[in-house]
Order: sequence, then structure tokens, then C-alpha cells
Amino acid sequence: MNSVGAVVPPHEQHLRDLLARIRGGDKQAMKQLYEQVAPGLLQFIRARTDDAAEAADVVQDAFMAVWRTADRYEGRSSVKTWIFAIARFNHIDRLRKRGREEPLDEDFEAPDIAPQPQALAEAASDAHQVRVCIDKLPRAQARAVRLAFYDELSYGEIAAVEDIPEGTVKTRIFHAKKILAQCLTRRLHADSQRPA
Repeated sequence: MNSVGAVVPPHEQHLRDLLARIRGGDKQAMKQLYEQVAPGLLQFIRARTDDAAEAADVVQDAFMAVWRTADRYEGRSSVKTWIFAIARFNHIDRLRKRGREEPLDEDFEAPDIAPQPQALAEAASDAHQVRVCIDKLPRAQARAVRLAFYDELSYGEIAAVEDIPEGTVKTRIFHAKKILAQCLTRRLHADSQRPA
């Protein structure tokens, strides 16, 4: 249970147990935490920069901070949310030191369409097509979608990691879903027009 008496999911409890071991200096626990969280964290940071080396440095710095400050984790958010927030703020600090602010993405309205559910289901089953369509989203929307559907963060957790209101997260995902539906429908239609 967490501080408000809610049941903690098993995966989250596992991460919290690893963090408790890290507080005691357990390097094996740190390695396990890194292996479980770093891939998603790297993808999260890569969505913010085109520089792969910069993204890797941010991830490494975040885990160094976890090692040094594991005792500061209070359990008010998930362990993953806490680590993602550390990395995000680290990235912003790096940009500011170089005199650049983090680029802002503008949310935009996509026309409302009503795609056929069967067409969406068939297109969504192709992971490659989904990734291609996500990559075409504005960065802010793509980050929100990846955090929600790949990293399985709640809207509240995404808001904490991104340092934006939860309503903004909901808006970004709402618009992203509409754009994804259009993209997947177009890709499915294009594939069905190709000669066999």
C-alpha cells in the first residue's frame, strides 16, 4: 500500500523494492532498475532531442541522480514517473546552460473524421504502421501517446513528468488519436491499392 492506503500494483512495488535496495547501496538493484526503466526513458528523451548522444547522457545523468538521491523518493508518484521527471528537468537544465529553451509544440485541431472501426483495427494490428504514424505526430502529442500507451503512465503521471496540466495531456492525446486514426486509415487504404 502507498501513503494513502491504495494498493500498489505488483510491477510498481517491484520498482519500489529495487529503489529501497538502492538506498542501501545495492548495485545489483541499480542495474535491474536501469535495465527495466532506461529503454523507455531513452525513448522519452529522444522525443525531445535529435541528438542521440545528448539523450544517452541525460539518461545516464538521471540514473546517477537516482543513485545519489534514492532516499528522497517519497512515494507520491510511481518510481517511473519520478525518474522520468528527473530526466526531463536534467534535459531542460542542459538546454538552459547552452542558452536554449525547450522547443514548444503547438497543439492543432485535426478535422473530425469517422473511420471504419474494422479498418482501424486492421491498421492498428501492424505495429510498424502505428510507429510510422506516431512519428508523424507533433512532438508533444507523440510524447504523450508514447508515455500513455507504451510506458503505461496515467494522464496524471504524464502531467507530472511533462510539467503541464492534466487537461493538456488529455487534449494532446485526444488530438493525437484523431490524427493517428487518419494516418492509419490512409496507410491501410494505400496498402489495399497496391497490386498483390
